[in-house]
Amino acid sequence: MREVKLFVVGLGAVGGGLMRLLADKRDVYKRRFGVDVKVSAVADSKGVWAGDDLDPSEVLRVKEEKGTVAAVGEETDPLSAMEDVDFDVLVELTPTDIETGEPGLSHVMKAIELGKHVVTANKGPLAVAYSEIMEAAEEAGVIVRYEATAGGAMPVFNLVRETLRSVDVLSLEGILNGTVNYVLTRMEEEGVTLEDALAEARNRGIAEADPSMDVEGWDTACKVVILANSILGVECTIDDVDVTGIERITPEAIEIAEERGYRIRLIGRATKDGDLVVTPALVPKSDPLSRVKGTMNLLRLGTDVAGDILVSGRGAGPLETASAVMSDVLAIAEGISGLERRHPA
Repeated sequence: MREVKLFVVGLGAVGGGLMRLLADKRDVYKRRFGVDVKVSAVADSKGVWAGDDLDPSEVLRVKEEKGTVAAVGEETDPLSAMEDVDFDVLVELTPTDIETGEPGLSHVMKAIELGKHVVTANKGPLAVAYSEIMEAAEEAGVIVRYEATAGGAMPVFNLVRETLRSVDVLSLEGILNGTVNYVLTRMEEEGVTLEDALAEARNRGIAEADPSMDVEGWDTACKVVILANSILGVECTIDDVDVTGIERITPEAIEIAEERGYRIRLIGRATKDGDLVVTPALVPKSDPLSRVKGTMNLLRLGTDVAGDILVSGRGAGPLETASAVMSDVLAIAEGISGLERRHPA
C-alpha cells in the first residue's frame, strides 16, 4: 500500500469539493490503486490545521460551522506551516491572481524548495511563471501537475503526456470556459441578455459573484498560456495573449449569426509560432465547437500525423475540478509514468 500525504491550501469551492471527494472515495482509491491518501494539513485564508490524518468530513464540518480551520488549528500562514508539516504533495487551490500569481506562486515555489511535489488547480502561478516553476521543479527532482487548470474534468495534459506521445501537437483551439459557454448558450436558446444570463449562472453557482475574469476572456487566456507552454512548448505568459471578451455580445448578434449558419463561441487559440488569441468567433454550425453547450468545454488538438483530436468534458464545478486534482495526486502516488490501470475491486 502506497501512502501519499497532502497539504491542501485553499478550502473554497474546489477545496471543499476535494474534501467531499476524499470523504466518499478514499477507500476506493485504496482498493483500486493501492494508494492511501491522507490529509496532513489544510489551510484557508485565516490559518492552518495540521494532524497525522485529518478526516475530510470533519474538515468540511469545521469550515462550515466555524468559518475557518484556524478555529481548531493555528492562525498561521501556509508558508510557515510547510516547514513543520510532514507531507508529500502540496495541493494548491487558492484563488487565481493573473497579475502576480500570488499567493499561489509563493506556495508552489516553497513546496518545490522543500522537495515536495505539487498539484494545482490555480491558473495564476502557471500563467505568470510557468517556465520558472518547471525549471525549479526539474532542478529539485519533483513533479508539478496541473490537469485541473485547463478545463475542469476535461483530461488534456494527461492525454497528451501519456497517449499522444508519438505525435506532435502543432496547434490547439477550443472552448475553455464553462461559465461563458453557459451564458452564450442561454442567450442563444432563450434570447436573454448577457446580464440576465449571468444572473442565472450566479444563481446556479456556475458564475462567481464577480464574473469579470470569465466574461472579459482572462480565464480562457490563462488556460491558453498553460496549454501553449505545456503542449506546444511555447514559452509565454499571460501578457503574450491577445484577449477580447464577450462583454459586447448581444442577443441580436447571436440571432443574426444563427440566421447565417453560425454560432458565437468564445474561442482560445494557440500555435507553435506563438500566436495566442482569445476572442468571440463565428463558428459554423457544422463545426463540433458550435455544438458544445452549457458548461461543457471542448479542445481541438491539431497534430502532425493523427489529424485533429477532440477532447471534451465539464469545464465548471467543484467536484469536476476536484476529480482532475485527484487524478494528478494518484498519478504522483503511482509514479512518474502515471496511473497503473487496475480492475475495480
